[in-house]
Amino acid sequence: MIRNIILLLLIIFFASNAFAIDFEGKFRQGHFIIGKTEPNSKIWIDKKQIKVSSDGFFAFGIDRDRKFDIVITKESKGKKEKFVKKVQKREYQIQKIDGLPEKKVTPPKELYERIKRENKIISKARSVETNLTFFKKKFIPPLDNAIITGVYGSQRILNGKPKWPHYGIDFAAKEGTEIKAMLDGTATMVEPDLFYTGGTLIFDHGHGISTLYMHMQNIYVKKGQKVKQGEIIGTVGSTGRSTGAHLDVRLNWFGTRLDPMTVLNIK
Repeated sequence: MIRNIILLLLIIFFASNAFAIDFEGKFRQGHFIIGKTEPNSKIWIDKKQIKVSSDGFFAFGIDRDRKFDIVITKESKGKKEKFVKKVQKREYQIQKIDGLPEKKVTPPKELYERIKRENKIISKARSVETNLTFFKKKFIPPLDNAIITGVYGSQRILNGKPKWPHYGIDFAAKEGTEIKAMLDGTATMVEPDLFYTGGTLIFDHGHGISTLYMHMQNIYVKKGQKVKQGEIIGTVGSTGRSTGAHLDVRLNWFGTRLDPMTVLNIK
């Protein structure tokens, strides 16, 4: 009798865990999350079906201003189950920068077409979806012992004018300081002179996860080149719309801008 009860409990336990998903990361605004499920499963984030690796890994992120829950749907062996995850809200800083030249705050109209064209190039690079699974690996900081001067999500007020929030991390460093690749990846965009971001690199890490390096002085990689984590990819500069030498790094899940601090072990 007891044996039958134990057997029944084990059957119930394994049946209830057949749809279990393990998550690494917080369900919080701006955060990057890695999921692990059974191979050959299908996963939807809200209504978007996302790629699942052959060993069951997937990745996604939460927008800076997301205010509603995330619905995760899993299909395995013909059966579907939904999980609802509540998204925690964050408080963001306000960053005021005064005394900037007017063209640094509001670009002249004759540059609008250039800016529009460059934004399309960036969007195209961020839309890349490959089977790479480098995103599973731990990221490393792009600079050693650099001071953080700008954080993700902060509302920027330039010369008293509210602008877009800051979607990256700013590291203060001298011009010419070597920059390391935070993760293995493939260069999907290499641009030496964009209006806003100057010397700019974008790397694909698989499943729509990408990183971006901005305001670079020198770039040492070419489009399509594969790099290893820790490899020197260029140097710090003050190119584009920059007020001084620094490196701005970004993290994206397709068009969703994420907080790089959620993957970098920096205190």
